[in-house]
Amino acid sequence: MDALRERPVLDVSGLPTVAFGRSNTTWLANVFYMMIEGTMFALLIASYFYLRTRTSNWPPANLPPTLSWGVINGIVFLVSLVPARYAQKVAPTGDRAKIRFALMGLAAFAVLNMVLRGFELANLNCRWYESAYGSAVWSIMGLHCGHLITEFVETVVILAVAFTDKMEGTRLVDVAINSDYWYFVVASALVSDFVVYGAARFL
Repeated sequence: MDALRERPVLDVSGLPTVAFGRSNTTWLANVFYMMIEGTMFALLIASYFYLRTRTSNWPPANLPPTLSWGVINGIVFLVSLVPARYAQKVAPTGDRAKIRFALMGLAAFAVLNMVLRGFELANLNCRWYESAYGSAVWSIMGLHCGHLITEFVETVVILAVAFTDKMEGTRLVDVAINSDYWYFVVASALVSDFVVYGAARFL
């Protein structure tokens, strides 16, 4: 017993109370979530290309989706990476003013993306019920719309928290993880655009 009492006590008071990136279990959970969602996209895209092998006319009895809106929105998605990265960079500093600025920029881009997505949907040149092709295209675009809207809501909620005293600790981690998910939204948008706009023209 005396030997146990004489053992030095490990002082952990200097360790950080909040961990960013791979050191945080929430980050890992977010990665797993994105893997699940990525699998859903992969299955829909695989279905699209399987249907493509079943017919010689693609799109069947339809014009390809209007390219201009897809290109414009794709560019906007790429530019939106700037505020997302900035938010991730300033989150560990705890600077609320910079965090609010970054999140407002990201939310503004999300609104613009959703507006442009509305024009995209109006110019797909097919209806979801007309054919298997239409169902595949609308399913891919609809799945991504769901992710885009969800990410917008999450960004706005975190932005609202950033205007309170609760923007500290794990809430700062939420800002960084939110940017990680936005990267996923952008990546899945570009892949979806390639399938919906490119495959209909070049395959």
